[in-house]
Amino acid sequence: MARELLRIVIVGHVDHGKSTLIGRLFFDTGSLPREKMQEIQEISQELGHDQVEFAFLMDHLQEERDQGITIDTAQAFFKSEKRDYVIIDAPGHRQFLKNMITGASQAEAALLVVDAEEGVREQTTRHAYLLSLLGLRQLIVAVNKMDKVNFSQERFLQVSADLEVFLKNIRSESVFLIPISSTLGDNIAKDSISMPWYVGPTILEALDQCQPMIPAERPLRLPVQDNYHLSSGKSVVVGKIEAGTLLPGQELLLLPERTRIKVATLERFLEQPLILQTGESGGLTLTTEIPISRGQVLADPAHPPGLYSTIPANVFWMARSPLFVGEELTFRCATQETPCRVKRISTRLDSSTLEVIEEDAKVLEETEVGKLLLETTHPMVVEEHSFLPELGRFVLERGYDVVAGGIVTGLDKA
Repeated sequence: MARELLRIVIVGHVDHGKSTLIGRLFFDTGSLPREKMQEIQEISQELGHDQVEFAFLMDHLQEERDQGITIDTAQAFFKSEKRDYVIIDAPGHRQFLKNMITGASQAEAALLVVDAEEGVREQTTRHAYLLSLLGLRQLIVAVNKMDKVNFSQERFLQVSADLEVFLKNIRSESVFLIPISSTLGDNIAKDSISMPWYVGPTILEALDQCQPMIPAERPLRLPVQDNYHLSSGKSVVVGKIEAGTLLPGQELLLLPERTRIKVATLERFLEQPLILQTGESGGLTLTTEIPISRGQVLADPAHPPGLYSTIPANVFWMARSPLFVGEELTFRCATQETPCRVKRISTRLDSSTLEVIEEDAKVLEETEVGKLLLETTHPMVVEEHSFLPELGRFVLERGYDVVAGGIVTGLDKA
């Protein structure tokens, strides 16, 4: 039986210790090849460091990625006794924004790293807001570098209090606040001797308590990725099941046309499975051949999603040039794509403080959050983000550039 997999993203202000924490997780879980660990130890010694510098590991893997070698920090693996983990890396501040919106939207849980000495900074709260925007409610806060503040419980409680106020405002479920030292390994995979006052879980134990984001019992949703026409004359519709289960003989609703269709067989490479479930990718053939293409959505006819041309949303703007009311962009949600127009910016917010900048605004500036009303050229299959994140989050493009990410909210008022 395949081991359970959970995708996580690790974020934090510059120099708060994200790379060191990732390296320590690899090391303490035995997820590194012996020769790789020996190499990092030798590099640390050559540079005159008494202890292994785990950040060197991430730098080394980044260098390998740049050279086209197999290890890729964008999809880095470590493991616990319970499951396997994939770390979706987000290097660099400006790169981080686009990576968070496009790549890290796949994550199911997040680690937010905060330097105990420096405390909460602007990027800390902005990253926390972005995680909330992407629907990552399972958030573990790692208060790092506790060795730099003499493992002070008072300092840990102060940093925790500063963060909890902000997290409450963005409705983020902070699973745990954990005092750690990535350099020394305190509370990463084993309990800290230096902080006996802390009685909670380690980082690894807290991660093991996180759950996959989408339960399988949600109604079927399958955005179509492609339709392959085989030499045998058979067509195989392929995609990833974002919710629900798929069975041979099952009736489906094809959207946006609202056409009823029926599954003949399920297909996967060299096999015909009897069931496909949430999170699995595969294909299906139909009892009756009809035109199906990328961007359409297959759904449970008993519980279909809505079709909307007017979409209310919260949007994080990340382009240097501002967004204006009336501007035309490209709206992408799952495999769907359509031109859209910004009909209204009802509220502008500071993404670091969540303070309202302006009501009924005409413009949205870089790193600001806006409550927008979008008009799409074609009806789109979207859901409330709180109900189904994969059909409730989207990106906006200007030309070929991703300029914003957002979540669908308030469809009942649309």
